[in-house]
Amino acid sequence: MITINRDLYLNKLVAARHNGMIKVITGLRRCGKSFLLFNLFVDFLKQEGIDNKHIIQINLEDRRNKNLRNPDELLAYIDTLIGDEKMYYVLLDEVQTVSDFEDVLNSYLNIKNVDVYVTGSNAKFLSKDVITEFRGRGYEIHIQPLSFKEFYSINQNKQKDDVLLEYMTYGALPKVALESDESLKKEYLKSLFLSTYIVDIKDRYAIQKDDDLEELINVLSSSIGCLTNPRKLSDTFKSVKKSSITQDTIKAYLDYMQDAFLIEKSVRYDIKGRRYIDTPAKYYFSDLGLRNARLDFRQTEQTHLMENLIYNELRLRGYSVDVGQVTLNTKNAEGKSERKNLEVDFVCNKGYDRVYVQSAFALDSDEKRDQELRSLMHIKDSFQKVVITGGMQPTYRDENGILILNLFDFLLDKVGF
Repeated sequence: MITINRDLYLNKLVAARHNGMIKVITGLRRCGKSFLLFNLFVDFLKQEGIDNKHIIQINLEDRRNKNLRNPDELLAYIDTLIGDEKMYYVLLDEVQTVSDFEDVLNSYLNIKNVDVYVTGSNAKFLSKDVITEFRGRGYEIHIQPLSFKEFYSINQNKQKDDVLLEYMTYGALPKVALESDESLKKEYLKSLFLSTYIVDIKDRYAIQKDDDLEELINVLSSSIGCLTNPRKLSDTFKSVKKSSITQDTIKAYLDYMQDAFLIEKSVRYDIKGRRYIDTPAKYYFSDLGLRNARLDFRQTEQTHLMENLIYNELRLRGYSVDVGQVTLNTKNAEGKSERKNLEVDFVCNKGYDRVYVQSAFALDSDEKRDQELRSLMHIKDSFQKVVITGGMQPTYRDENGILILNLFDFLLDKVGF
């Protein structure tokens, strides 16, 4: 059996042991949260000499544990398993199925020999509550589908180009990555979207008429990397779909999809003006396979998929990622002043570090190269500027100090920034 190395997240869990906080593992359904906690982390604990009776594991999605979704019964059950002064590790899977779960978790914050770890698949139930309910005593570890580096580690017998194509087509949910039959990959992804993600959203927010929700997902799937906002989307629905869905409903649906970790929003940032422009924004899918499955694998444009892939990798590396805008004051052919807005695909911030990144599938002509570098050339600060390119073009730094970075070197972390 192939085991996928997820040391990035395991190391975070290990480092957070005994820190006096509730460790909350969040992420998209089926992205590997349970495997991380109940397999990789439990194996680590056992290697450290922790015996089974001091590792309390409860899967709250399991029908056999339905009674433990009652907060008082869950609390009482855990208490019965704590029998001495040694450290106990309490691992709870899909804790959002428990009503008032915050009270249960808070009950163990002051017990010195209990270390609590939970997983959950919804940001509104977990990420928000980590901040508000645990009063600074919740520590969140957000897990994503497999990175390309993780995916490549189980496909090193294949050509890199073939591995990348598979990754960009079927995505990187662990079950999909381990499945060799392409038809089964497709069916699993399409079924997962309908029977899990959409059903979750409908049930959680009591959506009765879901046609508009599903159509919105289709529209977003077709327009990754495009600037949009609820007003634009509402206009599209009215003119093309003949739907009367309102801007407010569209905004709510977008929020629901973000809460379920299906998509992420990247807002615009005026680089020269040093201010955020709230609308329009871009939306990227957390997993490309799910996005492609939603369109029945009909729209697989490499340029857009590569941009989404780079966004996900940047987020994996801990950057907050905005869409950059550079405003130029120029004169037209008639000598009249005009303003032009140039786009920088990604403005990446982590602490005091900033990197400007362009995604360019190919730099196959001087005209294309000038086009991709133009916005970067008009940024006058000293932060690093990077163009990530597809194909086999080697990595180098040009005469202006801009790093032209091959996609494989970036994804496999051979050239850092």
